[in-house]
Amino acid sequence: MNFNAAEIFIQDKLKKELPPFLFYHSYAHTIDVLKAAIVLADKEGIQGKDVLLLKTAVLFHDSGFTLQSTNHEEIGCNIVHENLPHFDYSNSEIEQICGMIMATKIPQSPKNILEEIICDADLDYLGRDDFESIANSLFKELEIYHILSDVKDWNHLQLKFLESHHYFTKSALGMRQEKKEKHTQKIRDIVNSY
Repeated sequence: MNFNAAEIFIQDKLKKELPPFLFYHSYAHTIDVLKAAIVLADKEGIQGKDVLLLKTAVLFHDSGFTLQSTNHEEIGCNIVHENLPHFDYSNSEIEQICGMIMATKIPQSPKNILEEIICDADLDYLGRDDFESIANSLFKELEIYHILSDVKDWNHLQLKFLESHHYFTKSALGMRQEKKEKHTQKIRDIVNSY
């Protein structure tokens, strides 16, 4: 497994091929999730090859957006299958990576600790101080796709999402749950004021 070469390949692909109107699902989001995944992996005691598999999955998890937004996880897995053999990833490693990518599909469905970590890292911002600015970037992106008509729709959607979301790892729960609950309450108050 040549992680370094795979990392260079996918970073280059994302920088060149992700549409500029992806304000949320951008290259910056991938790097943000990567940082969160590294922290969570460390706190959860993940080491060695598993860390490289996790990092690979994170780097590829939104690569499907280079082609389209719908079913981007499946498309990301196709990109993994097409490209990772060139970087000496085995079939079983590729299957593990695709398992992690597919686990991030909403509603998230992790089946093991690596899948739990990528899910928690993908939505790490829900319990952080930069929640509002990142959420606003998602709002702008969803507006472009005509998924939302106004801020009221957005706040209803956000509230529904926050109330149904939960972190899986003990580390994410410990680090992010309390602040996520504060963000949820703030949006609940806004929605109740309508």
